[in-house]
Amino acid sequence: MKIAGISGSPRKNGSTESIIHHCLSFFDNKGYETDFISLRESQIGPCIHCDFCKEKPRCSKDEEANRVNNILSDADAIIVASPVYFGSMTGQLKCLFDKTRPLRRDGMKLKGKIGAAIATGGSRNGGQELTIQNIHAWMLVQGMIIVGDNSHFGGAVHSPFNDDATGLSTVEGTLEAVHSLLCRISG
Repeated sequence: MKIAGISGSPRKNGSTESIIHHCLSFFDNKGYETDFISLRESQIGPCIHCDFCKEKPRCSKDEEANRVNNILSDADAIIVASPVYFGSMTGQLKCLFDKTRPLRRDGMKLKGKIGAAIATGGSRNGGQELTIQNIHAWMLVQGMIIVGDNSHFGGAVHSPFNDDATGLSTVEGTLEAVHSLLCRISG
């Protein structure tokens, strides 16, 4: 089974990128194949609603988005992490989400895949839940199955995440929930 992990942060080696690596290590240790997607140096721009994807299941303007869409389409589960930017996800992540429109138009390619969200903030109540809800909204539109840690929306941590035992427990619980559901689905 394949797990795709998306870091929506523009910062190299920041908390968000580090937490995605932490998540992917969890799945590597359980024998899953993993793909790391970083939007740090991404050139994925905003969707211009040209409607090319109505005719062909790809973006006419953005080969990087098409490459990422292929990875997402092949994944069984997708873990998305974003730092909190003014109470929401980063612009880089929103641009990627908008560019997944071809996946929806091409037979709902993400439908039934497991999705989980993680948000990193500068403090305990730094907008993580709103950011996670924004990520969940994208997952719902794509028909994904959303999991959290059974007590929270997903992983909500503050920086640096290794110093946040409470937040890290929400991440670990979310990863366990993804793993458990994948095991049930695969039989």
